[in-house]
Amino acid sequence: MTSTFTDLSLLRPTIPSLIPSSFSKLTTHRPFKLRCSLTEDSTTFIPFKLDGEAQSSAGHSATADCVIVGGGISGLCIAQALATKHWDVAPNVIVTEARDRVGGNITTLERDGYLWEEGPNSFQPSDPILTMVVDSGLREDLVLGDPNVPRFVLWDGKLRPVPGKPTDLPFFDLMSIGGKLRAGFGALGLRPPPPGHEESVEEFVRRNLGDEVFERLIEPFCSGVYAGDPSKLSMKAAFGKVWNLEQTGGSIFGGTFKTIQERSKNPKPPRDPRLPTPKGQTVGSFRKGLAMLPDAIATRLGSNVKLSWKLSSIIKLENGGYSLTYETPEGLVSLLSKSVVFTVPSHIASTLLHPLSPTAADALSKLYYPPVAAVSISYPKEAIRPERLIDGELKGFGQLHPRSQGVETLGTIYSSSLFPNRAPAGRILLLNYIGGATNPGIVSKTESELVEAVDRDLRKILINPNATDPLVLGMLPEMPSRKKGLQGLFLGGNYVSGVALGRCVEGAYEVASEHQLKRITTAVTRSSTLNRHISTEDRKLSASDPD
Repeated sequence: MTSTFTDLSLLRPTIPSLIPSSFSKLTTHRPFKLRCSLTEDSTTFIPFKLDGEAQSSAGHSATADCVIVGGGISGLCIAQALATKHWDVAPNVIVTEARDRVGGNITTLERDGYLWEEGPNSFQPSDPILTMVVDSGLREDLVLGDPNVPRFVLWDGKLRPVPGKPTDLPFFDLMSIGGKLRAGFGALGLRPPPPGHEESVEEFVRRNLGDEVFERLIEPFCSGVYAGDPSKLSMKAAFGKVWNLEQTGGSIFGGTFKTIQERSKNPKPPRDPRLPTPKGQTVGSFRKGLAMLPDAIATRLGSNVKLSWKLSSIIKLENGGYSLTYETPEGLVSLLSKSVVFTVPSHIASTLLHPLSPTAADALSKLYYPPVAAVSISYPKEAIRPERLIDGELKGFGQLHPRSQGVETLGTIYSSSLFPNRAPAGRILLLNYIGGATNPGIVSKTESELVEAVDRDLRKILINPNATDPLVLGMLPEMPSRKKGLQGLFLGGNYVSGVALGRCVEGAYEVASEHQLKRITTAVTRSSTLNRHISTEDRKLSASDPD
């Protein structure tokens, strides 16, 4: 069973205050020129060709400006970011993927009138990801959820809406009046001072905003999005922007006010007029599911994307470049590259990087991938409890379940309510996540046992107890779980940028920019980069990998 990327960020509660050198000296390899160019008014690669005889052994090498190892969403987006933003610096980019398809854990399936995801379900439509959407030619295929439908958290046996905007705060019943006052005073700075150590998410939130905010809002969010244990997850890593507010302003409100002042003094450049403008707090997908994005990017990259290429070794050359050897369907192939970006899961990167830097490899090996299963099931519409219907329909983004509430499922996304054409008429489609750092025992459960657990939880909350058995559509089970001299080697992927799909795209632009400016020696042993993605107690990051 393999771990899925758990993107439940659509259920995130809204709390206003949380708001390389030349290769001319190489003489041991016979070079094959890579041709790949990009015109200023186009985002389409001209596929490269290897001049001369076919590559059949590691002794024959092609050259590239950048090789991206991993064809998941991070790797593909880094390639496209280089193509659209920095093509003059790295015109020859190759993406290699060990599997026979791109997209990593983004998996969209369609059958019998159903369209479902077996991995990430959606993304927050930030400008970076909208830029990626437009550059990929998918603007007309973009679909956005209704920002006005509620999100729910289970508490005391009832699904309670979370506040969607500041004016909701006085009226929502998820927290008591005392809990709301404690959160408000804490955000203003009336709370204990920061300790002398790096805080976990639980420590930071309880100290600043009180127990109720942690137990009823943040804990279920951490369980859903990170599949992690908030008592071990680093606040600086998981919620770095909020953590930084207290650092810069003395309190959450103080930091927010200071940030607003800074923005007024240094306004952002004009927004790209090509981008759509989402209304309210919502999430996005595509007409035929999330797989449309990696497929579209791969189509534009053309033959620069190499499938079924498994990297077997990487060697740093004296001139600062790298030699990569691959096992391919055509035999061994060697590539020479000025720079390399790893976007593969950390345990794979650890193995490959060990000959170059045992210290970096050891740090990467300590990142933890909790076991999580994504279970897509369908019920007839009449199976929904009447009290859960709004105007006769199941409306909402979905629901999150705090670990204290006696249910095993982490959360449920109302897939057929969120986006159009996800289920046949008269049926509802629910995507459920189960497992996580606090429930690793799911590795010993069969698929039927996981479905039974999900169905049992839903009948306590959402589905009539006497409803017919659900139709099981699909399941993605869980996955087993900077040093000088490495200039030109970069890390990308969710353990660097963050676990949400949107953060992977934002991180792709950041890596592409770092590649252009060559600001970093290497991302793998910079303590300020890696350590912020390792939890405070046992240095394990509770995150799943979309790549």
